Amino acid sequence: MNIVRRREIKYLLNTEEYKKAKSHISKVLMGDIHNKDSGYVIRSLYFDTLDDRDFHEKEAGVEIRRKVRLRIYDTEANFAMLEMKQKEGDYQMKRSLLVSKEDAIELSKGNYSCLLSYEDPFATEMYAFMTTNLYRPKVIIEYRRDAFVVKENSIRLTFDHDIVATEASMDIFDPKLQMNPVIDKNDIVLEVKYNGFLMSYIKDLIESISCVSTSVSKYYLSRNVTHKVIL
Repeated sequence: MNIVRRREIKYLLNTEEYKKAKSHISKVLMGDIHNKDSGYVIRSLYFDTLDDRDFHEKEAGVEIRRKVRLRIYDTEANFAMLEMKQKEGDYQMKRSLLVSKEDAIELSKGNYSCLLSYEDPFATEMYAFMTTNLYRPKVIIEYRRDAFVVKENSIRLTFDHDIVATEASMDIFDPKLQMNPVIDKNDIVLEVKYNGFLMSYIKDLIESISCVSTSVSKYYLSRNVTHKVIL
């Protein structure tokens, strides 16, 4: 199991500001090793309870809440990451477990017993948590990310764009999933993630960008479309 504790601050940018910010930041910070010309793709399958407790807690602004997801970076990968993000105020703790592709497929079908074959205590905890609380696969979200890092203080600045989603299929490894946009194509989400404190020159970089602070959640945005239709 891998554990990451950090604070996350989110902003919303338009395309023009994104281009300016990326150009400026790329001259100061080191790009993530996975970056390509247009960043890299992230695809996540999110789970929620039968009555969508996590969605409603986000909507209500509950301070202590969680998200459960299965994440891949390549549809041809032979593994996935099962993750739980726990939020307490401005701080996040993310715990991750690497699972095989075969087990990831079982999880995406709502079959969680495969977790009992892992020796890591986090796997057993996730099995108990997801079965007891009746978690089910809900939505797949995909987006492209440009990431920049400051290794000295585990700082990451990420730009997420081309955010799309589907609730029609839970096949996370399907390279031809039909997905729909969940926000305006001109909107880009900037996330600032750090441990301890944010260095002053990073603060100056952020302040130089014309952006709006937001609590935007990709999961909430994606599921909100469905909930509006239901209502």
